[in-house]
Amino acid sequence: MMSDGYYYTSKKSDDICPDVCGQRDSPTTLSMSRLRCMLRGLDLKALIFLVVFVPMLIVGAYLHGQKITYFLRPLWQSPPKPFIEITHYYHENVPMEDICKLHGWVIREYPRRVFDAVLFSNEVDMLKIRWKELYPYITQFVLLESNSTFTGLPKLHNFALNRDQFKFIEPRLAYGNIAGRDKKGENPFFEEAYQRIALDQLLRLAGIEDDDLLIMSDVDEIPSAHTINLLRWCDDIPHVLHLHLKNHLYSFEFQIKHRSWRASVHRYRSGKTRYAHYRQSEYILADAGWHCSFCFRHISDFIFKMKAYSHSDRVRFSHYLNPTRIQDVICKGADLYDMLPEEYTFKDIIGNMGPIPHSYSAIDLPSYLFENPDKYKYLLPGNCKRENG
Repeated sequence: MMSDGYYYTSKKSDDICPDVCGQRDSPTTLSMSRLRCMLRGLDLKALIFLVVFVPMLIVGAYLHGQKITYFLRPLWQSPPKPFIEITHYYHENVPMEDICKLHGWVIREYPRRVFDAVLFSNEVDMLKIRWKELYPYITQFVLLESNSTFTGLPKLHNFALNRDQFKFIEPRLAYGNIAGRDKKGENPFFEEAYQRIALDQLLRLAGIEDDDLLIMSDVDEIPSAHTINLLRWCDDIPHVLHLHLKNHLYSFEFQIKHRSWRASVHRYRSGKTRYAHYRQSEYILADAGWHCSFCFRHISDFIFKMKAYSHSDRVRFSHYLNPTRIQDVICKGADLYDMLPEEYTFKDIIGNMGPIPHSYSAIDLPSYLFENPDKYKYLLPGNCKRENG
């Protein structure tokens, strides 16, 4: 208390609306009065920012959060350790002994047996192109399919339904099918791992033995025939060798700069070799084949794969599955999921943004394409339109 009988308080008065301070109105009235005072005191630009731009930022983060995350990837993830690249030598007129020597290897007295093993979903055309390419050098074709996708969606046994197209490999075919575990909502990679374990078992039933070559790759990751012939004839090759494949999207018209490396060839070792689709070696053989991702004839197959495979979480909005949109994306060479490139430096991300440039070269592609150009026209440059259904 002051000496003259008045009370003193250390609380500051309201500098914006001093007339509100000291009022004896109800708490509700006083709060409204203070709110009006605060709004009068706000700068117009600040008010516009709060009302317009903050909601826009929230909506933008919702719509493009994935893009922001991918663009900032260099800040939170380092690039993987580089492969040890093995130069790939080949010419059809050079003897195999000389080709082996160029790689630092020696020729064998007889070639190794080769097993080509795949998990199958619905890529009938790509499987036929693959097996026609590899047919001269494969000892056993091993295929496993399930009645469900990695994401738990039911599906047909598509290989069994189209088996008559593959009579040319029937004497060398080891076929199996398994039931999916029907666990919807589970991480799709668990189902994928379960099916790969089953493929290991099918390989053993097919008679694979130590030092046989085993090709581990998805159906659309196609090693070239001369690559497999080289590896079956040469000794001293690495026990596990990844294959650098030319990376294509939608058809052989759109070649992606980002390398495809997951395909691999193994010198089989009982009890140690496990069928997998991740990095298993430091070594990679350059220019060893082709990867043609989402190379389908029908729009319905694009939609099925987008919902069925392990990265189905990339379908963030239902309109991504619109057939008209998908057709437009294919012809532009754009990204089905509207994603940024999966790169590890800002330079590479920015440099690879936007649609893939069109290529009009059809040199060095699987030979079966050229033997049946009308049937596989949609895979060749200049033919982006897909069939409905």
